[in-house]
Amino acid sequence: MNSRLCHWLVTAFLSLVCWIFTCTLVLGVPAAIADDYTRATLLNADLSGRDLTDSSFTSANLRNSNLSHSNLEGVSFFGANLEGANLEGANLANATLDTARFTGSNLKDVVLEGAFAFNTKFQAALIEGADFTNVDLRRDVQLLLCKGASGVNPVTGRRTRETLNCD
Repeated sequence: MNSRLCHWLVTAFLSLVCWIFTCTLVLGVPAAIADDYTRATLLNADLSGRDLTDSSFTSANLRNSNLSHSNLEGVSFFGANLEGANLEGANLANATLDTARFTGSNLKDVVLEGAFAFNTKFQAALIEGADFTNVDLRRDVQLLLCKGASGVNPVTGRRTRETLNCD
């Protein structure tokens, strides 16, 4: 490889590293890089306000963690434990939530549009203002959620009861 091309590649790489460093540490803006937290133990973790787009939390233990106001679009929570977690105002659009446990979780004002949640547990979850548009739910789970459904999502403007197709 000639020295000019080598110099250009090194400069480009260092520029990218500096940009990521500046975004994450100096500006306080988390970089949007998908992370793999598969089977991780993240009890009481503070992941609030982060961009975790397309990250994997498959079979992770996030009990009592704070994911409020995070961008979790396209995230996999397949089989994850989110009991007592705070997801208020988070974006879970197109996320995989199948077999995840949201028991006692705060899902206030969450956008779940297009999420796959067929075998997800939502017992005692706060869903005020949550948007369940086009979420794949079992009928018994839908009926359970309709019992506590209220509010309007502040991002989409949709009523929770309507997005769940409550009677």
